[in-house]
This record gives sequence, structure tokens and C-alpha cells, in this order.
Amino acid sequence: MPFASALSQHPVASHAVGEVAGSVLEAIGDRPDLVLVTVTRPHAGALEDIVATVSAVLHPLALFGCAAESAVGTATEVEETPAISLWAGRIGPLMNVTLRAARSADDSWHFTGWPDHTGFEPSALLLIADPFTFPAEEFLPWLHRDRPGLPVIGGNASGGRGPGGSRLAVGEHVVTDGAVGVLIGTGVDVGTVVSQGCRPYGRPLTVTRSDRNVIYEVAGVPAMECLVDQIKTGLEPIDIAGIEDNGLLVGRLIDERVTDPGPGDYLVRTVVGVDRSNGAIAVDDRVPLGSTVRFHVRDADTADRELGTLLEGRHAGAAMMFTCNGRGSRLFDDAAHDAGVLEREIGPVPLGGFFAGGEFGPVGGTNFVHSFTASIALFRDR
Repeated sequence: MPFASALSQHPVASHAVGEVAGSVLEAIGDRPDLVLVTVTRPHAGALEDIVATVSAVLHPLALFGCAAESAVGTATEVEETPAISLWAGRIGPLMNVTLRAARSADDSWHFTGWPDHTGFEPSALLLIADPFTFPAEEFLPWLHRDRPGLPVIGGNASGGRGPGGSRLAVGEHVVTDGAVGVLIGTGVDVGTVVSQGCRPYGRPLTVTRSDRNVIYEVAGVPAMECLVDQIKTGLEPIDIAGIEDNGLLVGRLIDERVTDPGPGDYLVRTVVGVDRSNGAIAVDDRVPLGSTVRFHVRDADTADRELGTLLEGRHAGAAMMFTCNGRGSRLFDDAAHDAGVLEREIGPVPLGGFFAGGEFGPVGGTNFVHSFTASIALFRDR
């Protein structure tokens, strides 16, 4: 098995890193191609020492990671208490990347650190960003222009409580800004699963009048009027009651060529405002004229079923999971829900990752920043 993972909840960082590094070393030996290190906030101050120890014991070719609110391991999610999660794999050609962002005078963003040459054809990018200094929602379209179709899996580090508080690991270094990641070559097959935890209701509708993120008319009638009608005819009373907690959601079909859209075809976004005077609704996404939209609802049962459906029948030797910090015990009754669903559908494969403050993953072949989402990379030998 070319993959291994371990998780320790020991409250002393030196003991915890010894446990996970020793376990991974015993499982696959030293010099793995890639290592992912995640620590929770109680160990964030020791991240430099943790990375140095992992590097000295395992000698990985590439390493990345961060401090996060909560950590993920095989069939395990540890929320807000001391934990170190370590994942390692032999996956072939790869390259560490360290990215920085700067805003120009015209308010556009400029990104540095993207390699001109890699020596291999990238098949995926694993990315962890500081949400206070790196605008992932701007970077992903920028990357699409250079590398269209390259899937990006990862998330915003959730360990920092404000600017300067994030801690990101790359190689043997720890930084507090920008983004860190790993470009993966073709030595391993990387599958992606993006579970937004929503189900559609009503019927697909065409946007007939819009301006940037404001939808004025859907199917020729005011958008708010249509929304109210869809809620009345498409939802049960218990679902309507849950809207107060989970908000109003609109899904935009990413690929208009899809004739029978299902889970993963709609990009789900939140309704952020309504204008009762003209019946317009505003969402946190641009909605071009002619887009196909469908209203969605989110709840724990829906999120459970959707993740299981997307993972059903998939095969992998290992996985990384970047799940929203609004999921876990905040959404589900059972602990370690998302990691448990992956174990149920895929098996007890080595798993690493963390709870993110915004998750990265492709929908309809285009990468987006999501919320309340489980974004997963599945690794399998070619």
C-alpha cells in the first residue's frame, strides 16, 4: 500500500508528532513523495517543530499543511481539541508551490509563485490558503485562464482568528500569508468529489433578466415571486422551517449542455438579499442572462445522502478531505460524519485533512470556493 495516515490526540505536541510520524514510518517507510500535516489550534504554536520532526523522520519530497480548527483522519474528525493528523503517499511526480497575492491600483489581483515549468503535466492542484491575504475566489479564475480544467482541491485554513493568525506549512517552512500547495503529476489518478449538501426542489428555470449577481426575473416573472411559489409547492413544512437556519439557496447549472442535471451539476449559492419593491433577489455569484437555475435546500439528511451518493461505487487507495467547519457536529448528530461516510463507501483507506473556512473544488469542470461543502480528493494507482 503506497499510502498511510495517522492521527494523535495527545495533548503534548512532541508526543503527538512522535506517534503519527512513527506510525506512518512503520506503514510505508521513509521518503514518501507527499506529506500532508494538519494540527489543531492547541498545537499551532509548535507547527515549526512538528514540521521539522516529520521532515527529519520521513524525508518527504514535498510537504504541505496548516493549523486548522479541527482535523480529519481515517474515520475520525477531531473538533477543537488537540490533534495532529499526518497523511503520506507515494504518488509520483509533484512540486511544492508557494503563492502570494497583491492588489493593483485598478483593484485587480496579481499572483506570484506559479511555476513556469514543472517537468511534468499537472493533473491536480492541492491548495491551502490564508483567507485574510489570499483571495481564492479571484485566484481560481486566474488559474483557469492558464490551466483550464486543472482540478483544485483544498480549502482556506481555519486556524487563524484574524489577519496574521494563519499558519501554513510548505516544505520545512511555516508562513502566515498567501497560499501553499502541491502540483500533482500523472503518477497517480486523482478523482474529485464535491458534496454541497443540498437537494433541489421545484423545477429548473431560465433566468430571463439579471444584472451581475442580481436576478430580476425567472421564467418571465419576478424572481422573488417565483421563489415563494417554488417553496410553497416544492417543500414540506419541516423544510420551510429549516430555511430560517440554513438560508435560501439557488443552484446555477454550470454546464448548460447537461440534459439531466444531478448532484454536482449545480453550483449552489446563498440568497444574500431581496428587494420587495421589484421582486429581485441577490446571490453571492454572478448569474448571466439565460442561466438555468433551481432552488435548493440544505439539511443534515440531505447532506448525508448526497455525500453517500457521490461516493457510492468509487474506488480509492487513499483520500484527502477538506470539509466545512459548519459541518461536523454543527450540522450532524453523529461525530465524524463525513469521514465515516467515506469509510462506509470507500473503505478504511488512509485519510487526512481538516475543517476549512471555505472549500475548493470543481463543479461542472470549473473550480469554485464553496461553503458547507465536503471537498474530497481520491487517490488511486494508475
